Amino acid sequence: MFLSRLASAALSLILAGSAASAQPATQVVTVWSFGFAPHPIHLAAGRPVTLVFVNRSGSSHDFTASAFFANSAIAAGDARGGEIELRGHQTKSITLTPRRGTYPAHCSHFLHSQLGMNDLIVVD
Repeated sequence: MFLSRLASAALSLILAGSAASAQPATQVVTVWSFGFAPHPIHLAAGRPVTLVFVNRSGSSHDFTASAFFANSAIAAGDARGGEIELRGHQTKSITLTPRRGTYPAHCSHFLHSQLGMNDLIVVD
């Protein structure tokens, strides 16, 4: 009886550990007028990640990366049109599994890209 309980407890710990390790990594992408951080964004190919976009600005911005989102398997969240649209001080998340490659990103709002809102996503 004692060994059965011990084995059950050990199995529970193992399963809890594997469930925790199955959680996607989190990468915060900070957005402001007129930039993104980190710069560049480094991700691991084939590994799930939750990208958390935090707009520190009171103005709206977007994170447009059409090729990146098209080449990623999106599990949760939305990047309709290849972009994440953010109102002032808004935070949005998307969980995806990226494919290897180097992808450009920018804010598509008028003149924002020209004012420095460009980034690069490097997936190794």
